[in-house]
Amino acid sequence: MEQKKPSVVALIFAAAIMFVMLVVIIVGLCLPQRAEVIQGEVETVDYRVSSKVPGRVLEFRVKEGDVVRKGDTLAILEAPEVSAKYEQANALYEAAQALDEKARNGAQKEQIQGAYEMWQKAKAGLEVAEKSYRRVSNLFEKGVISEQKRDEAWAQYQAMVATEGAAKSQYEMALNGVRYEDKRAAGAKVKQAMGAVSEVNSYIHETVLLAMADGEVTEIFPEIGELVGTGAPIMNVAMTGNLFVTFNVREDYLPSLTVGTEVDAYVPAYDKTLRVRISRVKDVGNYAIWKATKASDGYDLKMFEVRAVPVGTEGLDGVRSGMSVILKP
Repeated sequence: MEQKKPSVVALIFAAAIMFVMLVVIIVGLCLPQRAEVIQGEVETVDYRVSSKVPGRVLEFRVKEGDVVRKGDTLAILEAPEVSAKYEQANALYEAAQALDEKARNGAQKEQIQGAYEMWQKAKAGLEVAEKSYRRVSNLFEKGVISEQKRDEAWAQYQAMVATEGAAKSQYEMALNGVRYEDKRAAGAKVKQAMGAVSEVNSYIHETVLLAMADGEVTEIFPEIGELVGTGAPIMNVAMTGNLFVTFNVREDYLPSLTVGTEVDAYVPAYDKTLRVRISRVKDVGNYAIWKATKASDGYDLKMFEVRAVPVGTEGLDGVRSGMSVILKP
């Protein structure tokens, strides 16, 4: 049986396909490889504004997007409990002050005069007792009275000596005032009360929230009238003057991005180039993207987070957090 020969059309079609494939392969080999583009993002250092005391949001002095300066008032809280504690602490302070003044001023004039009068009375009694004892003693020597009478007069005289000494001590105590130790104790009470007042004052100051640094209010969390707890974030402030850029870089590009190296970073939003310095290279963990190499190599490439900070302030006008940055290794 005679075999059919392939038609001329089929041969021409097969030859054309092979020619096109050859041209594609040659063109692919001749074209330069497209450079790898590393894209990052501008970020800022943020801080959360919060209060040490619980309270109710009474007023906001700023809104999201406002630029604030250090020391500006951001929000005001209402804390009635703190005001009540201040009144209590202030009352204790006033009471401690009164006790301290009493200790320092000593006894009143009337008390001093009364003690003096009692001393004078005791002195007069002592003089009478002394004279009586001398008379009784003379009579005893003459044999007029018994020894018992003389002893009784002597005991009376000694009792009046003790009474006069005690009255004199009371007068001197009233004259000198409170003991030194009591004065120190009263002074310490005043300092303790002052500390309590200062502590409550610091809590009152915490109801007025101030900006700790220049920046921009990016987010406000509660609404007016809501209760916030101790340490609860009230708002977030981005420190726009503290910018940095982060990139996720494959590890085979790290040799040219060591810490301290300066590179150019392109910001598409403003069509400008920034000079940045690599400040940190950090392993982002096993959850990050891995890129497989050729199957014959037998290993994968891991991703690292590279952080860079601007060199100087030139070109930073208008650059904001969240903008894309392109880095070409």
